[in-house]
Amino acid sequence: MTEPTNRRSRSRLLTAGAVTGALALTAAGVGVAQAAAAPPALSFVAATTAVTAERYSYDGDVWLSFDLGLHVIAGKDPFEIWAKRSGYDKPIVAEQVVVQNGKKKKVTLPAGTVSDFNGLKDFTKITIVDGAGKPVTEYTTAFCGNTWGSARTRPDAPATSPYPTSCGGSNPFTLGAVWGVQAGWNGAVRDRPGDERDDTPFDLAPGEYTATATVNPTYQKMFGIPEKSATVSVAVTVVDMTEEGKGGLARAKKADVAEDPTLAPPADEHSLHAGQGDAARQVSSYLPEFRAPAKRPATLKAAPAAGPKPDLRSLPAWGMELSEEDGKWYVNFGATVWNAGTSPLLVDGFRRSGTELMDAYQYFFDAKGNQVGSKEAGTMEWDPREGHKHWHFTDFAQYNLLSSDQKLAVRSGKEAFCLANTDAVDYTIAGAKWRPENTSLETSCGADTVVAVREVLDIGNGDTYSQSRPGQSFEITDLPNGTYYIQVLANPDNKLAELNTKNNSALREVILGGTPEARTLTVPPVHGIEG
Repeated sequence: MTEPTNRRSRSRLLTAGAVTGALALTAAGVGVAQAAAAPPALSFVAATTAVTAERYSYDGDVWLSFDLGLHVIAGKDPFEIWAKRSGYDKPIVAEQVVVQNGKKKKVTLPAGTVSDFNGLKDFTKITIVDGAGKPVTEYTTAFCGNTWGSARTRPDAPATSPYPTSCGGSNPFTLGAVWGVQAGWNGAVRDRPGDERDDTPFDLAPGEYTATATVNPTYQKMFGIPEKSATVSVAVTVVDMTEEGKGGLARAKKADVAEDPTLAPPADEHSLHAGQGDAARQVSSYLPEFRAPAKRPATLKAAPAAGPKPDLRSLPAWGMELSEEDGKWYVNFGATVWNAGTSPLLVDGFRRSGTELMDAYQYFFDAKGNQVGSKEAGTMEWDPREGHKHWHFTDFAQYNLLSSDQKLAVRSGKEAFCLANTDAVDYTIAGAKWRPENTSLETSCGADTVVAVREVLDIGNGDTYSQSRPGQSFEITDLPNGTYYIQVLANPDNKLAELNTKNNSALREVILGGTPEARTLTVPPVHGIEG
């Protein structure tokens, strides 16, 4: 699994300064009665009144480990928002799920509340002043509620939360997201400029500061946040840790990412799949639902003609960039295939004794989750390369570079895949799994010592690979300038049974130009999306 280089990028080389415009909304028409109850529908709190931010600098790289400890806490009912667009050229419509007279209903939020899939726009304004009270920077941040490390904040809160662990805005072709904070639980409030796909720089020199965070007055009224507690201040001491050197910088980054994995810098397949060959780190090693049977089925029940099935859909290629290596030119790109069906795609592989090859079978389930059929679905193969060391399913997708008349020009060398739920593409569809287990590092792609492997792509989730290495990216060194199309093709040989195979191909136009010594790449927007 790889990510385009602009995906989930978290540069901490920040220069103070960017100020974003305030959100202009009205709460009129929301129609949600905010009863003056205890606890309030939403509370805004700071976990502490003083924090220390460690600033690491090494060889031109700077990392500011900055956490103000800001949180929103839901009251007696969960805080839940559904955001969806009916098409890529359509605006995002956000709805709040509220409880009225013991029944849930959706209330449409004012237009402009949500403009992307990173959360509620301009939810919090953060102002930072230095020890003398002089303004240093001011910016606004979005809020979605989905949080790694969220926990209940009172003894009577529910034991678990159903909500996703990240906002879901990392893929430019996201269609729908669900954001929420379980009743009595906390949701962390973003305290840095930018969003999940933004490289906005941010840095504070060593010294003493005060950070003041205020919830947008519109949201105070909209969600029942008490005005008296809608502003908090936190003393910030920035400590210079440069003497720690490169090792300290690495530890600081690792600590921040452990708290919030969305802060991780761009990853390639090596780093993203590191440790997958370690059986102890596979979800298949500790979750029964991810353990394949020890042996292949003695008899196969035919795939049912009706009933739940996956629906694999390809998204347009994204995150395109041009690279040059050893005199050769390559087009790098990200490719996502997602499951828009009514059943997970579940493929079990059974090892041929003494070999590094497995026979793959797709399984089918009824509406109650009972297994009702299976079929042969190709093979899985062991990839021994460093950074892989897991089993690849060989019949999932194919990537082609087509000429202007849509004939094959170059085929990507990437033809086998370790399935994982890397992207929340549409969590608003029926049956979408909001908290999948097999994501990035925690996939179930197995070690070389296993006799069987289970790989899963859940409803509403996508699997993104970035073709960023020679052999996977398209070599275009000798291709003439002109218009081409990147084709992302799911289920290329139709070995998988699904609801619809007419949506398996997606094309993205790219234009090659320049000279042999300096090639250029132009990527026109698709559906108005630049990504």
